Parts: sequence; C-alpha cells; structure tokens
Amino acid sequence: MSKENIFDFSNSMPIINEDTEFFPLMSQQDEDDMNSEDPPETLAILPLRNTVLFPGVVIPITVGRDKSIKLVKEAYKGNKIIGVVSQKDVSIEDPTFDQLNSVGTVANVIKLLQMPDGNTTVIIQGKQRFNLVEEVQGGPYIKAVVQKFEDAKVKPDKEFKTLIASIREISAQIIQLSPNIPSEASIALKNIESNSFLINFISSNMNAEMADKQSILEMDNLQDRAKKVMDLLMIELQVLELRNQIQFKVRTDLDKQQRDYFLNQQLKTIQEELGGNSTDLEIEALEKRAGKKKWPQTVADHFNKELDKMGRMNPAAPDYSIQLNYLELLLDLPWREFTKDNFDLKRAQRVLDKDHFGLEKVKKRIIEYLAVIKLKRDMKAPILCLVGPPGVGKTSLGKSIAKALGRKYVRMALGGIRDEAEIRGHRKTYIGAMPGRIISSIKKAGSDNPIFVLDEIDKVGSDHRGDPSSALLEVLDPEQNNAFYDHYVEADYDLSSVLFIATANSLSNIQPALLDRMEIIEVNGYTIEEKVEIGKKFLLPKQKENHGLGARDISLKPAIIERVIEDYTRESGVRGLEKKIGSLVRGVATKIAMEEEYEPNLTMADVERILGAPIYDKDFYEGNDVAGVVTGLAWTSVGGDILFIESSLSPGKGKLTLTGNLGDVMKESAVIALAYLRAHSAEFGIDAVLFDQWDVHVHVPAGATPKDGPSAGITLLTALTSAFTQRKVKPNLAMTGEITLRGKVLPVGGIKEKILAAKRANIKEIILCKTNRKDILEIKESYVKDLTFHYVTEMSEVIELALTKTKVKKPLDFSVRPTAIVN
Repeated sequence: MSKENIFDFSNSMPIINEDTEFFPLMSQQDEDDMNSEDPPETLAILPLRNTVLFPGVVIPITVGRDKSIKLVKEAYKGNKIIGVVSQKDVSIEDPTFDQLNSVGTVANVIKLLQMPDGNTTVIIQGKQRFNLVEEVQGGPYIKAVVQKFEDAKVKPDKEFKTLIASIREISAQIIQLSPNIPSEASIALKNIESNSFLINFISSNMNAEMADKQSILEMDNLQDRAKKVMDLLMIELQVLELRNQIQFKVRTDLDKQQRDYFLNQQLKTIQEELGGNSTDLEIEALEKRAGKKKWPQTVADHFNKELDKMGRMNPAAPDYSIQLNYLELLLDLPWREFTKDNFDLKRAQRVLDKDHFGLEKVKKRIIEYLAVIKLKRDMKAPILCLVGPPGVGKTSLGKSIAKALGRKYVRMALGGIRDEAEIRGHRKTYIGAMPGRIISSIKKAGSDNPIFVLDEIDKVGSDHRGDPSSALLEVLDPEQNNAFYDHYVEADYDLSSVLFIATANSLSNIQPALLDRMEIIEVNGYTIEEKVEIGKKFLLPKQKENHGLGARDISLKPAIIERVIEDYTRESGVRGLEKKIGSLVRGVATKIAMEEEYEPNLTMADVERILGAPIYDKDFYEGNDVAGVVTGLAWTSVGGDILFIESSLSPGKGKLTLTGNLGDVMKESAVIALAYLRAHSAEFGIDAVLFDQWDVHVHVPAGATPKDGPSAGITLLTALTSAFTQRKVKPNLAMTGEITLRGKVLPVGGIKEKILAAKRANIKEIILCKTNRKDILEIKESYVKDLTFHYVTEMSEVIELALTKTKVKKPLDFSVRPTAIVN
C-alpha cells in the first residue's frame, strides 16, 4: 500500500481476471444477503502480516509461507471459504493461534494465480466478520472454531447521515489533493450504495496503521466505525494540505535562488568594471601561496587546473566552497618540507635512556637508523612494529624517538577502524568528503618526515565498507609509499621519509601481507627489578608532579615498591603500577590537605591502609608428596605464570579425562603425551596392560581461567609418567616445551616472561628445549643467576631429569587388577 496517499485503489477496485470475470462493487442487497449467512463452524485460518481484510472488499495477496500456500490451494480446490486474521506482531514469521487477533473476516477465494516470478498470488473477497473461539488444528496450518460477529443494530439518524456525507466529501478532497490518485476514484466512491461497505472500502484503502484498521474491524457499532474513519481521514487531509504548502514554499525558494543567481551575476559584472572583486582576490591569494610550494610539477599542474575550475564557478554555488577547501588542503600539505634531523647520537641515546628504562633492543635499532642516515644522508625510513603486552611503553616510545631525532610527532589510533576511507579518504564527488587520516595527520604535523605512530594495528577490523588493513599495505611498504594515493587528494603523495612505528599486542590478528612489510621488534615485559627502577625513577616523580606534591613529601623505598608490584599488580607492563603509586600519592596528598601528621617514608602498613589488603598471592612453588603433579610455565597477556598439572589414576578401561578449561591445542598435547607413553611404556618401566585397566584424569587448577597452547606438552607427559610409575617429581623444578609423537622436544615462545615467573615462585631448576638457549642469553645474567637450566631435545631426557628414583610412600597397587576389566 502506498505510504504517500490515503488510498491505493489497485487493491480494491473492480478486478478483471484472465478469464474476463468481473467483480463489481458490492450493492446493499449483496451485503444484506452476505450478512444473513452464518459462517462455517470451523475455518482454516490464513494469517496476514500487514493487511486487514474487511467484508465486501476484494484484495490480492501474495502468499509466501509454505503452510499458507498449502491452505489456499486446498481451499481453492474445495469450497473456497477460508478465515483471514491479521497478526498481532508483524515481525513474527510463523505465528501461533495465540499470536493472532481475535476478530477476523470470512473470505471467498476468487482466483489463485501462479506469478512468473514463482510467487503465489490469491485474490480474495471478504464476506463477514467472525470471532475466533478455539484452535482445533495446529498443523500443517491453523484450523479454529469460529463464531459469527454480531453487529449492533443502529438506526440511521440525522447525525449518522451527516457523518457519512462528510466522509464522502473529505475522501473526495483527499483524492483531489493527492497527485498520485486517479480522478476516477471519486466516481467509484459515489457509486457505493451501502454505508457499511463504504466504511469498509475506505478503511481497507486508507493509509493507516494496522492497529487502527484492526480496531475498526473489531467495532460492532457502525456509527462508531464511521467516527473512527472520520478522525483518520481528517488527519490525512491535514497532512496533505501541509505537504502542499511545503511544496509551494520550496518552489518559491527555488525561484528566489534563481533571482539571486542573476543578481550575483550582475553584481560580478559591476565589480569587474570597478576593478576586481573578492573572488578574484581569493584566487590571487591561492596563486601566491602556490608559488611558494616545492611540490612536483604534476601536482602543480593539477592545482592550476583545479584553480581555473574554481574561477569559473559561481561563488554562491555550493560547489564553490567545496572546491576552495580542496585547494586549501593541497596548499596546507607539506610537500617536500622537512625538519632537520639531530645527528648527535650520544644525545639521542641520553634522551631515550631518560624517558624509558630498559627496551635495549628498540633503542639500539633507533641508534642504528640514525647512524646510517648520518653517514648516507639519504635512506628510506624503515617500518618498525613494536609488539608486546599492554603498558610496556610502546606508544610513548614514539614521543621519545621524535624528541631524540628532533622531528614532529603524530599518532593515529587504529583500534576499531573498519572503514577503508579512514585510510584512503573519500572521493570528492561524495557529500561531506574528507581526506584520509594519513593525509590529515601529515597536514597536522606540518612536515614530510614526522614520527608517525600507528597505534594498535592489530585491532583493525573489516566489514562491508572495506578492509583498512589492505589500505595500509601501500602506506607501510617502503617500495610503494613514495606514491601514496588518497582518494580525496587525487595526487600521489610521498610518504617514504616518514618514520612509521606501529604498535600491537599480538601478531596473530595482523594480516600476513601487512606483517611482512614491517620489521618486528618484540618489547617483552619488565622484570621486577626493572619495574622497581621504573617506579622509582619515572612513575613516582610523575605522580608527585601530577598531584602537586614536593620532592620530600613522599618517599617509597625499593622494598616497598617491590611489595606493591608483587601484591597489588599482575602485569607485564607498568600501567597498573602507576595507578597504585598514584593511589599512594593521593593518600599522602589527603593527609597534607587536611593538615594531619604523617610519615613521608611510607611503610607496608601505610600501603595496606591506603591500598587495602593484598590482591594477589605470590605464585610460590607447592611441594607435593604424591606422584603425577608437575609444575609448568605459562605465558599470559599480563606476563608469565606458573601452573600445576595434576594427574591421577583410577580403575577403569583406559579412558582419558581432561579438565581445567583447556583449549583444543592443550587437549591435543595431552592425547599426544598419552599415546607416546603407551608406545614407549617398556622404556619407562610401565606394564602396557595398565593403560587398558586404569582411567587417567588430568586436571589443571584455576578452572575459571582458559588455558591453551602447546608449551605444556612436556609437563603433561611428565605428569602422566609420574602417575604410571608412581615416581615423584624433583622439588623446585618447572618445565616448558612442546612434544611430538616421536618424543622430540620443540621450542616455545615467551621464555623471558616464563623465567621471571619461575623466579618469583622460588623455582630453582628449569627444563627447556635446547633451541631456547638463545632466549636465555638475551636475559640479563643478574636476573637468572640463581636458576639452573637443563636443555633437552628428547622426552626421555626430561623424564630422567624430572623424576626421582624412589616411589611415593603409598604407591598404587598395580598388581591388583580391577575385577570390572574383562580382557
């Protein structure tokens, strides 16, 4: 039904079908005959989603539901009588009996048509209203007991006749005001004799809500229905009159715009006679600025062409300001304008050391870059990607590099970007077009060689608007970014002198092609010793300044900072530590502001008073007197951690049970470990029959924490071997490594974080893959001086190193065979 007009006579006008049968408008006698009949006791119910059928009205309906198609086909072959009821909620695809309105209309199926597009269309005519009583069949379509809807007897009086006359008059006015309703519709209204059918006919075709039409159908008083229709017609008439007024005003405004255009043209001519106008002065200013630019000749030609186009535009036209903004952007971009690099490498080293503690690998790479530029004076800027956990200083490192080089600094947050136009810009043909954020940031920097930080590059998304990661491929390719194309600028821009520094928490979410274009530098978490130094030299002075405290107002000893790190933070970076130190500083600031006495040198009691009880327990090694419990090392997003893998045996049929919220990879490691142990049971002194007579249960505590990864492979195999041999694991020992079915031990990642976690837990010996030796050499010797490392390549070496020769005090009696096992 049309949403613009009150009537859509295509639904209810007389219909001529393909057999040339004619269905005229209903007379008073036809209506009286129809109302005198009683509806069948039960009817097949056809739910309508967005239509209400009224008695006497003929409408075509497109049937889409399978059950509805079956209903109308069976009815057309039978007595052609069905019940039509509208849904209460039009969003429901398959309504039940309770989701239908209580009042419907008996309908006669006049014709069933199979349309060329495959849809089924049925032409139906309403006969009389009925009440739904109860459902008697739910499938394949609804059947229900119905009861005739009794109309209240109304004696036509003068008021009712006046009401009907007003409805006819207002309907005629609406038809006249609406340009989309044919004038023949007025003749159709005049030919309707029955007052009741007139109300039904207008109700069916008016542009009203489904709820309003259903309420009209449910009224038993004809005069009440007429009043309701009258109210809706008055609203529609007012809407049409208001729309016509608005259209007239728009036509008037357009005439005014044309008049203003001619006046502006005349004014332009007069100003030219007087010696120039403001538009000419504006163009001259743009030309003057363009003369000072050092841009390529192709860009200069493009600018002059666009400037000539603007000179031919009418200043009052909307495109004039768009063109002016575009030309000003071209002028604002720093084409071949560079800041001078500071090649004092010792000063650069001091700046980097002052702003960041540690991060030696990153600092070394920056100094190398500066050294090459100093010698060669020309070098394409590398694309660096700093990867590490949150809070380790990846983003702030960009500012320090800019300070060390003497360059401008810009930062672009990529987290959550899903629109490719954010990178490449919009084409100028679009309304509200803007350049991409790359070009906008270069304009903001004001130089062609800034330090450009692309923050959170692993958080870039993609959807129907494009893939920003693909747009970044050109930006971050040193072989391509000397001709970066922005859709708005419409000219190649050289980004090869920009030093791009991307940051990410994980490499797994970065597109492989994009990852290949960047030089990956891992920024690992800090050790406790490093965090203490950072807290003392950087975080505490910063928080004192932020909270208005002097140098002597608060003092934190290294031991106190270490306790705060261990008891109140659990992270690889220092962001949480900075918050806790800020809380301590605020606690002292409160004492000073309230003029209360306090001790500037805070003790642990003061820390607990301000921060509360310790949040985290230190991961100490837990000694055990039972076989099957092994300590493993794990990497988490906030640093390293230790975990305990427990295994136990019980009489059964060799079933393996894994618990502890394990991921697929870790479950596969457990299956591999058990398979390897069964295959090599003789080597470890295990009776092969035990695997078929005892169930194995492997559990990793802290079940609420998801765990996954292959690095627990050797830990799982050691735990299973310990359980089957009943040999205990050596004390203060931890391990990490991946295993294969051949018993090989493979290297894993996150070694530094895992080693630091082991040290916090008072672990003394660590078993690693031999290939991971290089990771240990990168850790300062002072951090690992109390640890003993065992490097292995075979799983048999792990068992030899990890398990003691003696069994537990009360080992399982494997000599007793479970009676439930039948060999």
